[in-house]
Formats: sequence, C-alpha cells, structure tokens
Amino acid sequence: MGIAIVKQLAEHGDSEAVVFHGHGTTYRQLIAMVGDWLRFLDGHEIRPGTVVALEGTYSPLLCAALLALIERRAIVVPLSALPEAKRAEFLEVAEVEVVVSAEENGTRGLERTGTRARHAHYQALREALHPGLVLFSSGTTGRSKASVLDFAKVLGRYQAKGRDQRILSFLSLDHIGGINTLLHTLVQGGTVITIANRSPEAVFAAVERHQVEVLPTTPTFLNMVLISGVLDRFDCSSLGLVTYGTEPMPIQTLKRLAAALPRVRFKQTYGLSELGILPTKSRGDDTLWVKLGDAGFEHKIIDDVLWIRSDMAMLGYLNADAPFDADGFFNTQDVVETDGEWIRILGRRSEIINVGGEKVYPSEVENTILEVPGIAEVTVSGHPSHVMGMVVKATVLLSPETTEDPSTVQRQVRAHCKSKLEAFKIPAVVEVSHERQHSDRFKKIRGAA
Repeated sequence: MGIAIVKQLAEHGDSEAVVFHGHGTTYRQLIAMVGDWLRFLDGHEIRPGTVVALEGTYSPLLCAALLALIERRAIVVPLSALPEAKRAEFLEVAEVEVVVSAEENGTRGLERTGTRARHAHYQALREALHPGLVLFSSGTTGRSKASVLDFAKVLGRYQAKGRDQRILSFLSLDHIGGINTLLHTLVQGGTVITIANRSPEAVFAAVERHQVEVLPTTPTFLNMVLISGVLDRFDCSSLGLVTYGTEPMPIQTLKRLAAALPRVRFKQTYGLSELGILPTKSRGDDTLWVKLGDAGFEHKIIDDVLWIRSDMAMLGYLNADAPFDADGFFNTQDVVETDGEWIRILGRRSEIINVGGEKVYPSEVENTILEVPGIAEVTVSGHPSHVMGMVVKATVLLSPETTEDPSTVQRQVRAHCKSKLEAFKIPAVVEVSHERQHSDRFKKIRGAA
C-alpha cells in the first residue's frame, strides 16, 4: 500500500466509513475532510518530517487528520485526554513541534511548541521520506516508553483482501490496537463505529443500534460485561467475532462468555506497540492456546520467554534502550508455555511473584479464585513479607448479588486455593475492594503492595 492510503480508500465511494454519535460519514466525505486538512496543514506550513501531536475526540475529523498527516509524511504522536503533567511529559519526550487538535464541534486547532525535534529515529524517517508514528506505553508502573515506528511499514501490513465489516473501535488511536482497528477496517471498505463512553452498557447499546459484527476488546472489559448483565439487555445477534488481547484472559471468563454468546467466535490477538499486531489463530473458543502467524513475523522462545522479529518493528524507543538481540528479535518479556506449535501466554516476567524462591504466575491464581462463587473479578500481585520476601495478595471484587461478608469471602478464597494450589501460591492476603482494578485502557493494574 505504501502511503497512498487515501487513494485506495476513494474506491469505497459512498459506503459508510465512520459512525460517530450515531451519524455516518461516507468514504467520499472522509476523503473530502482529508483534503481540507491538507489545505490546513499547507496554510500552517507543516512540512514532511514535522513531529505533530494529534489530540481530540475519536471522530471522522480526527480520523481524517491522521490520514492527512500520513499523506504529508509527518511524524504523528496520537494523544488521548491526559492529566496536564502527563501530557507535558509526553510532549517533551516525543519532542513534539506542533500540536494539532480536532474538536468534537468540528473546529481545528494548531499550536507550535517551539521545540526542534532532532532524535536520530526522526532523522532516519526524514531521510527515507516516510511518515512516522509514536506510541506511548500505558505506563501503569514507571515512566512510559515512546516507540517510534515507520508508518509506511505499518501501512504495508494492510491489504484489501478481506471482507468489509462493521467493527467497533474499542481502543483509541493512541494505542496500537486502535490504529490497527481503524486501518484494517477502512482498507477493507468496512465501517468503524466510534463511541465516547466505553462502559458495557454503551458498548452493547452501540452493538445493537449499529449492527456491529466485530468487537475487539480486552479480557478485563469482557469480565465487566459479564458482571453487568448487559448481554441480557441488548440484542447481540449481529455480533460474529470478539477478539481479546493486551493481557492474559482468565479461562473461567472465556468459558462463561462462550456459554453466554454461543454463536460468537472468540479469538485471542497478540500485539505490541513495538512490533505491531501479529496474525493469530486460537485453538478454540474455550482455550487460551494460540498459534502465532508468520506473515511478516518470526518468533522464538528462550528460557520460556517469547522473542519476536517483525517486518514493521519500531526503529527504537525515544527514551529507553530497545531490547532487540543481534538478529533483530525483540524480547517481549512474556513468559509462555508451549504445546507443539501452540503457545499459552502466562504473563509478563515482571509480574511473576517470587515467594521464597518459588515462581507464582498471577493468572494461575486468578483463574483458581474465579472459581469461587460470588467472585466477579480478582487481581493477584506480590505483597512484601519480612519472612518470604514476597507473598501472594489477592484483591477481589464481589458479584452484585453476593451477600457474604468480607471475612467469609476471605476464608472461602483461601480454602478453595488450598484445595487446588501448592502452598506457596495460596494468597496470604485477601482484600475485598470496591475500587476498579483496571487502567483507562481496560487493562488490569498490578504491582506489589
């Protein structure tokens, strides 16, 4: 595809491209918006290689701005709404030269920061005359890392050989999953459904109203869907595929989803900002085993850790060393089990809890605790111990219908774990909490406490 994406999208004519606030925008209208943006960029002398932060509500105007910046061969830094201190950090790390905004009411904005971007990765993109993409990690612990990708290579992954579908864009454009949903859908001539509120009610109201066929999301969100009971309140008959990624899926959650939506196919996805989204094949709707595709990707496993080489791998980080080996394989830090050509992702190496020299994978303990009646959600993490160095802590959220008091729940959790797990895996601390356990990207937050 190169970077001639707008020319390719023009072939879809008056088909519906983006639905925003219930209103559809056609491909013809979207491309006209791209033309308006290009004239706007011309008027402000935005040249190829300029580092541009893109802010605003996920609307057709924002999508058109992204496409225009790609056509202009700018280096795009998509940003969602952020606390001011975090926004300032991101602008500084990315060496943003210009901030462009696309407001919900249709207005455009442009602000120059006075910064001159000189990073070597930017220079490489400018010399190649390629657009760039900068994505920040979620940064739930520590400083967020900024990946720099060659947008021409990213676009090269999308070919118009599938069928047009109506896909709800769950993740925003500051996430590789959101970028993937937008580009994949548009290249196929499908329709992107955008939503302002990502509650289970809002998402499944959109599924019903707009006849959504594909829902890409996260295990944490899907568990919230089960807790909320929205599947009984909305018509999901249009839905044919639910994809999930970004974190391990609890097998209990997957089985409950398969039972609640028997006509829906469930597919595990795998991707990283640093590498892109890999083609995958799930072994089945009720299993966590997955096969990684090799179209543009290779993988190897060293000491149970997954390493991946990608044709569209990032040039590197702006603010950290990149963990590539001499052959170009990236250390994902994901620990996996293997069964022939199938793998099962156990979790990040950094999330493993070391209890007196024994390794505990949070997902294993979480899957066990979710078998306890009345437990809606659980997050397992490490808890400091003077004796063991670290012990297992489980923070549980109760189902709305649960009437048990916290002390009874704590005893039930420990008793069930004792019957299923080795002694060092049994939570020494069980906390009943009413607080949310996920980030704004609907990914479980872990950390020693």
